[in-house]
Amino acid sequence: MLILGIDPGLATIGFGLVAKNGDKYRAIEYGAITTAPKQIIEKRLDDIFTDMMDILQRYKPDCMAIEELFFNNNTTTAIDVAMARGVILLAAHKCGVDVYEYTPLEVKSSVVGYGRAEKQQVQYMVKLMLNLKETPKPDDTADALALALCHGTRMSAIPIK
Repeated sequence: MLILGIDPGLATIGFGLVAKNGDKYRAIEYGAITTAPKQIIEKRLDDIFTDMMDILQRYKPDCMAIEELFFNNNTTTAIDVAMARGVILLAAHKCGVDVYEYTPLEVKSSVVGYGRAEKQQVQYMVKLMLNLKETPKPDDTADALALALCHGTRMSAIPIK
């Protein structure tokens, strides 16, 4: 099974494609989609959509795991991320890919075994579970791989509609 993990954002969108075979995981491809801060929002969203469609059509994942929106104190950032997330969800829908969402707490619990784990602990476990030589960079990429691993351990989840 191919699982695409997505850490949504506007400036940087982490993605990680993981193959699951039984209880074994292997990283197929990972990286980040980036947009230029000086571009108008419409262009940035269009770039995200185009890049997501390319990834989805090239790799044809069985499903996508995406981080649930987390609202902190900065509502402007949350709105920007929500718009980017919407474009990502649209791309998945157009490609017929089921989407599952997970909270940061669920991801940390699945990957590290502790919901309040530090970012470095998650990155270490991603590296270990996928047998990678180095920790994926930027952090958004490691987070996307963690989302894919989380879904792999929680396969009974129901897709968002």
